[in-house]
Amino acid sequence: MEKKSKMLGPVLLGVAAVLIAGGYFYYLAQSRKMPEGLIVANGRIEGDRIVAAAKYPGRITKVFAREGDSVKAGTVIAQLEDDSFQAKVEQARQASYATEAQVRAAQGALDVAQKEVPLGINVADATISQAQAVYAKANVVEQQARLDAQRHKDLFDRGVIEKHRYEQADLAWQVAQSDVKAAQEAVNRARQGLSQAQLGNDKVKAKQQDIAALQAQHDRANAAVTEANSVLADLLIKSPGSGVVLTRLREPGEVVMPGGSILEMVDLDHLYLKVYVAESRIGQLRLGLPARIYVDSQGDRFYEAKVSYIATRAEFTPKEVQTTDERVKLVYAVKLSIDKNPEHKLTPGIPADAVIRWKEDQAWQKPRWK
Repeated sequence: MEKKSKMLGPVLLGVAAVLIAGGYFYYLAQSRKMPEGLIVANGRIEGDRIVAAAKYPGRITKVFAREGDSVKAGTVIAQLEDDSFQAKVEQARQASYATEAQVRAAQGALDVAQKEVPLGINVADATISQAQAVYAKANVVEQQARLDAQRHKDLFDRGVIEKHRYEQADLAWQVAQSDVKAAQEAVNRARQGLSQAQLGNDKVKAKQQDIAALQAQHDRANAAVTEANSVLADLLIKSPGSGVVLTRLREPGEVVMPGGSILEMVDLDHLYLKVYVAESRIGQLRLGLPARIYVDSQGDRFYEAKVSYIATRAEFTPKEVQTTDERVKLVYAVKLSIDKNPEHKLTPGIPADAVIRWKEDQAWQKPRWK
């Protein structure tokens, strides 16, 4: 009996130790659980990548930024070789100058023609008027000469006058008839001159059409200059946004193709924490919920954030992600957009913990893991 009591003592002590240890670990586990209304998750700080890329193929002559440099939108970060494009710009510019000179010459000729044509028409009209007056006068003279010739013929036939007087009157009539024909021909020539002068209007229209064609050539030449200058400007590669250079992907002397990346940047004022939430708790989340982000190296300091993205499909838990339940297999990716990043202390790649509050009346607590 004494022997049994001696054996029972250590057993009881062991049971007691187990109970005490279990109670301690139960208490510790319960004390580290997050209260209802808060979800804890972890991940790494990320940001949307900004890529500065070449629009045209070429050899890089200079790269002006390195890793860690802050770059503003529109800043020139690299330059491609531009000798051949400089020549194309000059060629296009000379073509523009040539067509511009042709347009000016044609416009000068048109201006002269537009002044000469009305003057020519006015002169032709005056010539017609003068010829018609001469023709009218010749007709009157011819009619009078015809009457005189007929009267002298009657007198001669009756023997009143001598023959040479009749012949003189008849000759005067013939001369008057010739004058009428000459006056008629002068009128016809004057009318032809007017028609010729009026053709000047058609010539003016033709010159205007020539100018329009030359102007079109000049416009095409100017468009070629603009295009060549645009290509030349695109050989200076500019940053599409503001950010910090993460990676310098190309060096001077390398050849890039269209769309070839040269620098990769991230905007430190628009970062987010990508976390994974268990399938069993994803129903508690919605867009816009507040969150607080903690980084180990910054103690109790936190960064305000909000839920900006919730994946629509579940995936298996990534190996690097810690969960409150190791048995969780399916999780949903969630993005927490960080409101502010003072002094840019947060950078992509930093691990961080997050607390998401889905109940408004629940007090905030720092993240705790089982």
